[in-house]
Amino acid sequence: MSEPSAEQQEREEALVERVLTSFAGTPDPRTKELVEALTRHLHAFVRETRLTEAEWKRGIDFLTAVGHITDDRRQEFILLSDVLGVSMQTITVDNQAYANATEATVFGPFFVEGSPDVGLGGDVAGGARGEPCWVSGTVTDTDGSPVAGALVEVWEADADGQYDVQYGDDRVAGRGHLHTDDGGRYRFWAVTPTPYPIPDDGPVGELLRATGRSPMRASHLHLMVRAEGYRTLVTHVFPRGDAYLDSDSVFGVRDSLVVDVHQQIPTTPTPDGRDVAGPWARIDFDVVLAPAGHR
Repeated sequence: MSEPSAEQQEREEALVERVLTSFAGTPDPRTKELVEALTRHLHAFVRETRLTEAEWKRGIDFLTAVGHITDDRRQEFILLSDVLGVSMQTITVDNQAYANATEATVFGPFFVEGSPDVGLGGDVAGGARGEPCWVSGTVTDTDGSPVAGALVEVWEADADGQYDVQYGDDRVAGRGHLHTDDGGRYRFWAVTPTPYPIPDDGPVGELLRATGRSPMRASHLHLMVRAEGYRTLVTHVFPRGDAYLDSDSVFGVRDSLVVDVHQQIPTTPTPDGRDVAGPWARIDFDVVLAPAGHR
């Protein structure tokens, strides 16, 4: 591809400046900063790649298809952001490292407000298929003091790699919430996380196939922890040894979030005396919250 002439570059740069000037009267400084930066980067992309009108049209059609498949149960735009690594980059920027606070990772498209309150030691599986897994830990601040009454939201896929909302019925499974006790401790039953593909029957799946990428996500359990005075944490728990830790399709894996899964034989007593017919597992995962106001 030949370098555009000086005259051509001058025309292109003049257009960028005209567009930027059109935003000069934006009253909100942050909005002005965002639209101007977006304009500069979009025009730079078009100019660097020498984008054709046909390619531009294909891009518009792609984004239109992303919008058409998005509804109240499926968020294809979040999925697109995830596979491009934009979600993780935004999280990395907006949740800056602070002391020993637990690292954040992608929110994902399958969180649902209003999950059942299972209480301490309750079962978030709700009938979801999978190996029973006891998950426990503490929530503390960066000085090690327990955070009592913290809200712990949990959601995960079942052994078939499906979230409840993907089944198309009204089931509620693999999700719930609870609060930490006075010592900052939490505990609940779930199912052992398993790997699964992100939804790839839409335009994002087409993008992955066109670029030779796998749709597989590493096994994980979602946690969101909220407490007054602390930065809300959205994170995952990743079982060590999973085959997709190094190729997670949404770039969500962080080394600090990889934990051991302790497999138990059927005769091993459970922590709460629950009668488990077959094998089960346990995961220990401590959460450290950063103070509010620290990005």
